Amino acid sequence: MNIFLIDADNLNSDAWVDEAFRVLEASEGPLPVRRAYGSAENLKGLADVLRAWAVRPFVNLALTKNTTDIALAVDAMEFACQTPQPRMVIIGSGDADFVPLVVRLRERGIRVVCVSERSKMGREAVAAYDRVILVGPEQGALPEASDLAASPRKPVSKKAATVKKPATQAAAKKVPTKKVAAKTPVVKKAVDLQKPLTPTESAAPESAANLMPHVDVAAILQAVPALQAGQPQALAAVAKALLDAKLRGKNLTATKLLKKFPQQFVLAPPEKPRTVQYTPLQYLS
Repeated sequence: MNIFLIDADNLNSDAWVDEAFRVLEASEGPLPVRRAYGSAENLKGLADVLRAWAVRPFVNLALTKNTTDIALAVDAMEFACQTPQPRMVIIGSGDADFVPLVVRLRERGIRVVCVSERSKMGREAVAAYDRVILVGPEQGALPEASDLAASPRKPVSKKAATVKKPATQAAAKKVPTKKVAAKTPVVKKAVDLQKPLTPTESAAPESAANLMPHVDVAAILQAVPALQAGQPQALAAVAKALLDAKLRGKNLTATKLLKKFPQQFVLAPPEKPRTVQYTPLQYLS
C-alpha cells in the first residue's frame, strides 16, 4: 500500500499538489491513502485540488507552535506499525524536520519518497530519501550551491555591533550614533539590485531597516526564493520560511514584517492578507 501525506503548510499550491499526484500515479502507481495536514487557512486554499484528488484534510490545532509536522509524523509512524505495513510512504514537504521520521521508516523496510516544491527542498534532507520529486517552477534540479550563499544578514550584524560601541558614552552622543546607523550602506545594498535609488525611493526601505536592522529585502528574498518569480505566494508558506530563516520571531507576524517594505511586497487582500507578491523597484532612467 502506498501512502501520501501532504504538509499543506509547505506544499501549499494547488498547482504543485495536482502536479505531484500526476507524477506519482504515473511512476509509483495507485495511492490508496491520501491525507493533507495544515492550518485551516492553507487547507481552505487547497480545497479544490483536495476535492479533485479525494484527499482527506486534517486541520491542526491553532497553537503558537506549528503542529503540522508532528501531526503528520505521528500518523506516518502509526501506519508503519500496522500489519501489513505500507510498501511506501510519500511525504509532501521539503522540510529537513522530517529526516528523523524518514530514517525510522526506512529502517522498518519502508520505501520513502519526498515531493517538494523546488525552492523549498532542504539540501541536507535529500540523501535521506529513496527518491525526491521536485514540482513547481524550474522542475527537475535541486538548487545549486551558489543559490545557498551566505546570508547577507551577517555583515549587518557586524555593523550593528560597531554602532553599539559608543553606548557607554554620554547620552548627548547617542543621537549622532543612531543617525549613522540609519545611513549605513547595508540598506542601500539590500534594495540596490542594479542601479542607485533616488532619495524618494530609498526612504521607505531605510525607515524599515531602522525598525528591523537585521532584516532587509535581500534577506527576505533569499529566505523565500519563490518570491523572486514575481508571482503571488501563499502568505502562510512565506511566514514559515521567514520563521525558519530566523528573520522574524514568534511575536512578529510575517504581515507586519512585509508591510515594512510596501514598495517591494504587495499583500492581498489588504484587510486579511492571504498572499504576498514581490514587485521589484522600478528605477528612473
